[in-house]
Amino acid sequence: MRKKAWTGAFAFLVLMGIVSLFSDMTHEGARSILGEYLNLCGASAAAIGFVSGVGELCGYSLRLLSGYLADRSKRYWALVVAGYTLQVLAIPALALVPEEGWLIACGLIVLERIGKAIKKPAKNTLVSFAASEIGTGKGFAFQEFLDQLGAFLGPVILFLIHLIKGTDALFSTYRVCFAVLGIPAIVTVALVLLAKVRYPHPEVFERETEQKQPFSMRKSFVFYLIAICLFAFGFADFPLITLHTAKMHAFPNESLSLLYAGAMAVDAVAALFFGWLFDRIGLKALALSTLCSAAFAGFIFLTGNPWLIAIGILLWGVGMGAQESIMKAAVSKIIPKSMRSTGYAIFETCFGVAWFLGSWMLGALYDINLVALVIVSTSTQILAILFYLLSMKQERNG
Repeated sequence: MRKKAWTGAFAFLVLMGIVSLFSDMTHEGARSILGEYLNLCGASAAAIGFVSGVGELCGYSLRLLSGYLADRSKRYWALVVAGYTLQVLAIPALALVPEEGWLIACGLIVLERIGKAIKKPAKNTLVSFAASEIGTGKGFAFQEFLDQLGAFLGPVILFLIHLIKGTDALFSTYRVCFAVLGIPAIVTVALVLLAKVRYPHPEVFERETEQKQPFSMRKSFVFYLIAICLFAFGFADFPLITLHTAKMHAFPNESLSLLYAGAMAVDAVAALFFGWLFDRIGLKALALSTLCSAAFAGFIFLTGNPWLIAIGILLWGVGMGAQESIMKAAVSKIIPKSMRSTGYAIFETCFGVAWFLGSWMLGALYDINLVALVIVSTSTQILAILFYLLSMKQERNG
C-alpha cells in the first residue's frame, strides 16, 4: 500500500515538475530580454525600475491573500489553474504590444507577477503533500531541478532566435521571441489541467499525523523568517551582477544572457544535492548552503577577472538552488498541514520584501562603495546562519 502511495506521489511530483519546467521556460526566458524590450517600447529607465518594483510587490504581497484563501477554501487547484493561466499567457501577449505601447507592456508584466502570486502558495502546498511521502527535501529539490532546467532553456532558446533572425530589427526580433514563448505557455496550461484531472486530491499523499489547529507564529518559525529575510537582503539580484560584468568587460555582451543560463544550471544541480542533504540533516543543510554561497559577492564585485567572477556566479547559483528547494521544504516541516498555504504565503512575502529592500540597498551601495556592498551582502548571509541554528534549537525544544 505504501509503495503504491510512493509511486503515485512521485508521479505527481514529476508531472508538476514538468509544469514548472515549461512555465519557467516561458517567464524566465522573457525576463532575460524584458528590460531592453520595454526600453524599445518607449519606457524610461525610471519607468522600468518602477514597474519592476510594483510587479514584485504585487507578486509577493498578494500571496498573503491567496495563501489565506487556499487554506480557508481548500480549493488549491482552482488557484493553481487560474494563477498559471494568467502568469504564462501574459508573456506571449507581449508580442502584440504596438510600438510606443510601453504602458500596455508594463500592465502585462504586472499581470504576470499577479498570476504567480495567485498560484504560488497553493502550488507549494500541493507539492508539499506529495513530497512528504518521498522525502520533503528530495521532493522540492526535484521540483527545483526541473524548474531551473526550464529557466536555463528559455534564455538559450531566445539566444538562438537572436542568432537566426539577427538584431537589425531588434523590436521585431523580440516580438518573435515572445510569440515563440507562447508554445511553452500553452503546454503549461494544458499540463496543469491534466494534473488537476489526474490528481484531484493530492492531500491524500500526506499521512495524517496532526489534529487540525489554528495557525500560530511559533518561535521556530519566527527565527526561520528572520533567517530567510537576512539571506534575501544580502543576496544580490542577477541584473546587478550582469551590470557589473558588462562594466568590467569581463565577458562579451552577447554572452551575458548565457551567464544567467549557466547560473540556473548550477542552481538545478545544487537543489538536488542540498534537497537530498536536507532529508538527512534538516536545517543544517540550509546553513551549509548559505555558508557556501555567502562569498559570492567578493568574487564578483571586488574583481574584474572573468574566472573569479565565474566562481562567484557558481556560488550564487548554489545559494539560489538552496533558496528555491530546501527553504520551501523547511516550511512544510514547521507549519501544520491544515494551514500550510498561509505559512508559505507569510514565508514568501517576507522573503520578497527583504529581497526588494536588499536589492535596493545593494544597488545604491554599488554606486557608492563596492567594498561596503560586499560587506553588507556577506555579513547578512552569515548572520542568517545563526538564526537557522536558533530555529533548529527551538524546533527540537518544542
